[in-house]
Amino acid sequence: MALKAFLFFFFALFFCNIIITNQTVMPNFTSILIFGDSTMDTGNNNYILTLVKANHLPYGKDYPNNVPTGRFSNGKLVPDMLAFLLNLKQNGVPPYLQPNLSTNELCTGINFASAGSGYDDLTSTITSTIPISKQLEYFEEYLEKIKGVVGETEAEKIVKGALVIISCGTNDFVFNFYDIPTRRLQFSTISKYQDFLLEKLQSFVKELYDLGCRMIVLNGLPPIGCLPIQMTAKSPLLRTCIENENFDAQLYNQKLKKLLPQLQAQLPGSTILYADTYNPLLDLINNPQQYGFEKTKRGCCGSGLLEAGPLCTSLSPVCSNTSQYVFFDSVHPTEATYYKLTEYLIKDFLSQLSSIRSP
Repeated sequence: MALKAFLFFFFALFFCNIIITNQTVMPNFTSILIFGDSTMDTGNNNYILTLVKANHLPYGKDYPNNVPTGRFSNGKLVPDMLAFLLNLKQNGVPPYLQPNLSTNELCTGINFASAGSGYDDLTSTITSTIPISKQLEYFEEYLEKIKGVVGETEAEKIVKGALVIISCGTNDFVFNFYDIPTRRLQFSTISKYQDFLLEKLQSFVKELYDLGCRMIVLNGLPPIGCLPIQMTAKSPLLRTCIENENFDAQLYNQKLKKLLPQLQAQLPGSTILYADTYNPLLDLINNPQQYGFEKTKRGCCGSGLLEAGPLCTSLSPVCSNTSQYVFFDSVHPTEATYYKLTEYLIKDFLSQLSSIRSP
């Protein structure tokens, strides 16, 4: 308990330090809206019929009260840390599942993310999860609920002042192109499939804009080839990162970074930022001891080579010191990794805002 209190105090100081030492202070957002996959899902998959769930131990072993909430990690995720920083309560259940949300819950933050989802609807068909397109429908329902509580004018202000975070795409490549070649047979090249996903992404952002969203942050792809499960499948003996998959992720990220300024120019009054997770995560993997980590090629749960979701259970052996591991299972980072990524993302976010607002 003393350790947890210390960690809470440390991270509170850490977040405050980021705000105070940067030239640009963190803006005041009316709410936080989250869309995406398991890196953002704080428990939505608990309420749908899918095997892609994390509502069982050892997931959540280091979450407050050691509760497995559905987060694919041993503890908190980036949305939790951002909500804490922004002093916003995050409601982790979509409004269609909680019809009687209070005014405060409607106007602070809603998480629509679903583990196993993607921009490509086929991805969610394979995993029986909530695709981005369906998450958008739930957002529209959320808007109607806000209007019913605070009126249309106030609802517009809430949405316009919201911080929107979108993190998606990894599952599309893993499920539809690399491990199951459905889309590879259809598109023939990774570049064509990347362009297909980026078209989906553009349409999604434009629809969010039409619904009133103005501050949107889009996450790039991580180094997919360094996920333990991908190394197990393609480099089981040497356990080295799959370079072609990392190269593909970099190419996609370059296209995304080039696309966003063009997209912002088409949407007057919008601010659309790119969030780089590739480089900070790869840095943790390549230089673990510099950041206090020791294990990078396997997860903490089970053998750490392939266990994730339904294969990472209370019967699985778990490492003794989670904070030494970059990954908790064979796919998802530990809470310690998410703290490092959040630190990087906030600094980068403030830097981009400073650049935009400077003469």
